[in-house]
Amino acid sequence: MVTLLLDSTRLEVALSKVERALSFRKENVLIERSTIKKVQLTDDAWMWLRGVPDPGTHLWGIAAMGTWKSAGGTDFALIRRHRAGVVIDLDGHEEFQRVILTTRHGLALVQALQLDGEAELAEVTEIAATAPVPVQPEGAGGSKPARKKKPRPSPSPAPAT
Repeated sequence: MVTLLLDSTRLEVALSKVERALSFRKENVLIERSTIKKVQLTDDAWMWLRGVPDPGTHLWGIAAMGTWKSAGGTDFALIRRHRAGVVIDLDGHEEFQRVILTTRHGLALVQALQLDGEAELAEVTEIAATAPVPVQPEGAGGSKPARKKKPRPSPSPAPAT
């Protein structure tokens, strides 16, 4: 799983040894906060993948890691299986136009980016955990009511012979 570190000036995608090898990178991906244009949560990161790996690893449906080049720009992908993720659009970054990551901490990343950053690097989940939880006013909508489970019919007894 990808580790995201955030401070007041940058977001760092810390890569494990395996991630470094599969993405053909020697260093972590550093993103200045000022270059982050938009952050989107997604249920399936594969649909955001564009272009071809150059250099990178692509095992369809299993993993996509590394630099991806297309007519739309250069992206960095760190995708595993069909899991929820985050898409970070960048403007003015020296290396990438988009970063696509599978992580279960996407919502924590969005919340942490909205806060004033810490002076030193900290994990995104720690920053979001200490932040106040936003409360939606009563009747503001946007949330779905909880679905009730339908009762299952009980199995009928087997006929006597």
